[in-house]
Amino acid sequence: CGGSISNSSGMLQSPFYPGGYPNNADCVWELQVENNFRVMLTFRDIAMQSGRCEYDYIEVYDGPPHSSPLLGRLCSGSFPTYISSSNMMTVHFHSDSRYTFRGFQAHYSSIPADDNTTLLCLPDYMHAVVSRDYLQSEGYSVQMVTLNDNRCKPTVTSHEVIFNIPYNSCGTIREENNDTINYSNMIKVTSSGYIIKRKKNIHLHISCKMLHSTWMQTMYVAEDTVDMNENQFGRYDMNITFYDSSLFLRQVHDSPYYIDLNQNLYLQAYLHSSDPNLIVFVDTCVASPDPHDFNTLAYDIIRNGCVRDSSYATYYSPYSHFARFKFNAFEFISRHTLVYLQCELVVCRLGDYSSRCYQGCVNRSKRDTSSAEEKVNVVVGPLQLREGDAQSRNTG
Repeated sequence: CGGSISNSSGMLQSPFYPGGYPNNADCVWELQVENNFRVMLTFRDIAMQSGRCEYDYIEVYDGPPHSSPLLGRLCSGSFPTYISSSNMMTVHFHSDSRYTFRGFQAHYSSIPADDNTTLLCLPDYMHAVVSRDYLQSEGYSVQMVTLNDNRCKPTVTSHEVIFNIPYNSCGTIREENNDTINYSNMIKVTSSGYIIKRKKNIHLHISCKMLHSTWMQTMYVAEDTVDMNENQFGRYDMNITFYDSSLFLRQVHDSPYYIDLNQNLYLQAYLHSSDPNLIVFVDTCVASPDPHDFNTLAYDIIRNGCVRDSSYATYYSPYSHFARFKFNAFEFISRHTLVYLQCELVVCRLGDYSSRCYQGCVNRSKRDTSSAEEKVNVVVGPLQLREGDAQSRNTG
């Protein structure tokens, strides 16, 4: 029932289809395909409580569920096809407590987007590309293409004009509201001719938005030209690295990382972003022998900001993009050949004291109230016990 799906194509269906869906179901599927592709969703079967779709229904959103336009709400009748304007679409299935039917089945696939312009919101910069064929077809030359700040020059190839625009320079504007941080800039295509102008200027508006759990990327053209929209969704780039001491000077690159029982393990979480006004918080870290399952057999080191392992401690970090902490290799590793860590890291606005990053240890119901944050799961490891430790334990 629901979940995040990143395959290029596949099938969606209501729970237990075609055997009858359960009562009081609320399933949300987030479909995310590759950058510069669109999601095409085609319904193949719908058998639900008909009428005005008040009780049992399917909703299709053009992007994330809370901030995107509704493409359609349906419960019976025809089998429509929906195409997203970005690389993300959300499907919400709802049933009430009265009647149950066969449900629905739909197929989704990814289709290439228009390649006149593309936009990627990368960790350090916005990567905007304008096709030279498109410029030529509109009667413009490469020399006419500039950024709002014309000191930041593009890279010109045989097919493309490429701008790599930092989030904190080149005229990029940063705006905040309750639940998003918006970075915007503009590429200008200016008509030549000092006395008369026979062509209108083109303004390509570029926008990267940090939403609750995704980046939203938009690029559109103003000034009485063909309106081009470029929407993409992506996620923050985070990593966790082991260090050999509390000085955090030398990284450990070994894989697996061989350790002794009760050895201090030093870790640094790092947010890869050029925006200095963001902060990282370590919300949860769990150990497991299976890198794909942190529920069945797991050991909590910290959960929801509440320390569960007595050896856990944090260290001062000189930058808000880093979070430093340590714990001891524990008995858990003596029973399993390899151990992996999964940490849930939260990104918030620096100085936003209502956000998750400043709340410390909280229960689940309280922490779900904040929307101006991004949660990212990172898995690191494996950790492996040194042979000497294993032998001395076995002989003992």
